Amino acid sequence: MPQRPNKHPVLAQRLTWEDLDQAHMRDLIQLARKEDLTGAGLSSPPENPTDVTTNTFRPSAEEGQAAIVAREPITICGLSLVPLILEAFGGGTFTSHQQDAESTGKGTTLGILNGNPSTLLKAERILLNFLQHLCGIATNTSAFAERLSKSPTRLLDTRKTTPGLRVLEKYAVACGGGWNHRIGLFDRVLIKDNHLAAFSAKQGKALIEAVRLARQKNPGIPVEIEIDQLEQVLPALEAGADCLLLDNFSPALIGEAIALVKGRTSIEASGGITLANIADYAQPGLDFISTGALVHHSRWTDIGLDWLET
Repeated sequence: MPQRPNKHPVLAQRLTWEDLDQAHMRDLIQLARKEDLTGAGLSSPPENPTDVTTNTFRPSAEEGQAAIVAREPITICGLSLVPLILEAFGGGTFTSHQQDAESTGKGTTLGILNGNPSTLLKAERILLNFLQHLCGIATNTSAFAERLSKSPTRLLDTRKTTPGLRVLEKYAVACGGGWNHRIGLFDRVLIKDNHLAAFSAKQGKALIEAVRLARQKNPGIPVEIEIDQLEQVLPALEAGADCLLLDNFSPALIGEAIALVKGRTSIEASGGITLANIADYAQPGLDFISTGALVHHSRWTDIGLDWLET
């Protein structure tokens, strides 16, 4: 069954590596580097910060080589960060053997590092931290997406992300086969239950006026409204909402809402969605399922750095 076209493409987008600000990526890497080498965040950082372990030993060669290896089946994300990380630690080269968004098996070499041994050793932990985290999200998302593979319903992420890492985590969701919900507060009006409660607009004409006001004040920006009662569906529809967010609706209630909407706007379901039950929610007429579990229920994948003889 084909996916109904979105009135606003921003309702479901997929970040690519080219969409990410490279200066921001470098800032994140520098913060991670400072944490590891200089004790950034401590009220009393060391006076002479250095990698005391690596600096204790003299490398046996001027050039070192190491492989980044998947220790388990994963969906790949973050390989484009590796050259930036090496740059931040003093240089080196990375030859990628795989690509982001590919799925690969245990024992696969993701790429080869070449450079000064001390530089590679200092960069190792930060490099693996980024890859393990991002591949974990991509791999978890792949599992969710697989449960929807026979449905036209698209899998969306949320704003429940690690502060500072949002665009990377949303990029990881895209690598795993998911789609990105709004990136921040700036790219969609999403009237949630607390907005409606704060302005006493949960029902009837007040709810209709809330949606209409949002459309009037934000031309060109899609307006979505979160509803938690079936009785709110028709007023939100009458007001011209671009998408209805059904919050904590059962699959049966979602079916009733779909019948009321009759394809006149997009519908998203969220709340209580897990890997175990997501397939129960997908049904004809439901455009999106969103869940924060893609990020906050992911686990770091097992990726290692193996030193090679040169």
